[in-house]
Amino acid sequence: MKRWQFGLISLSLCVSTSNGNAAEGAIGFYLLGSRTSMSGYLPPPGTYVQDNNYFYGGSTSATLEYNGVIVSGGVDAQAYYNLPTALWVAPEKVLGGNIAFNAITPIGYKNVDAGLELSGPGGAVIGSGGHDDETRFGDPVLGSSIGWHSGNWHWNLGTLVNVPLGFWQRGNLASIGFNHWAIDTTGAVTWLNPSTGLEISTAAGFTYNFENTETNYKTGTEFHLEFAAIQNLSKALGIGVNGYFYDQVTGDSGSGAKLGSFEGRVFAIGPAVNVNFALGKIPVSANLKYFHEMDVQNRLQGDAGYLTLTMPLAVAGH
Repeated sequence: MKRWQFGLISLSLCVSTSNGNAAEGAIGFYLLGSRTSMSGYLPPPGTYVQDNNYFYGGSTSATLEYNGVIVSGGVDAQAYYNLPTALWVAPEKVLGGNIAFNAITPIGYKNVDAGLELSGPGGAVIGSGGHDDETRFGDPVLGSSIGWHSGNWHWNLGTLVNVPLGFWQRGNLASIGFNHWAIDTTGAVTWLNPSTGLEISTAAGFTYNFENTETNYKTGTEFHLEFAAIQNLSKALGIGVNGYFYDQVTGDSGSGAKLGSFEGRVFAIGPAVNVNFALGKIPVSANLKYFHEMDVQNRLQGDAGYLTLTMPLAVAGH
């Protein structure tokens, strides 16, 4: 495989963890913006590793619910996640496509400040606000997918499962884990013209959340749509635009959902840069992405960024 070709297809590796929204704790396990450039392209059979670094900073002056604590007033939050990811694409064909399996073991830092009034379980009220910051392991995520190729078209269908083993503490504003199972199903399509270097990709999916039995809170079903348009200027450099749209299509429920259905939505857009290089004989792809959020309802509003490095450990036939 040529280095520039790997640099393009390696961006199809997907990751998921948390980002602020109207779900319980103002977070959801699917990482918005994680599947933009080359989202529909499943790499050739082989083993790949990815180091994904995610940054988020946001705030709101509304009422949110964090792990059983209702926050009325201002909330400021910063987060950094490192998500080591392993992907294995099997050489055998299934239904005319290649199947793949991936595993993600996130570790993250969250810093949350909440002003004005906190209403805790049992009706206790504190007027001064709260602060939590944590560096902890998050919930591991397991995934599988199947992908196909036909000329300039590439598409896949995948599922991710959030396994509730990471750090979670009731009332802690900076919990890294979620304390509930969740399943995401996403389909993605990429059109790539090798002659002109133009790439257009989109991915859409739904996240279904199970109830957090500690808080009796069940986050509603979440819809996410991501997109990218990239012009590859050379074998080493591609630039373009990417974005995401999020909409919670069913409301939160359960006896712990004291704010009612509390559905959220957001739209974000920003630039993307793909850089391909080699470490000795190993091809490496670096992907930089930035998103500015707007049109926000019932969630934090802020900015997100990614720095992703991807390389193959072994590729079939090489």
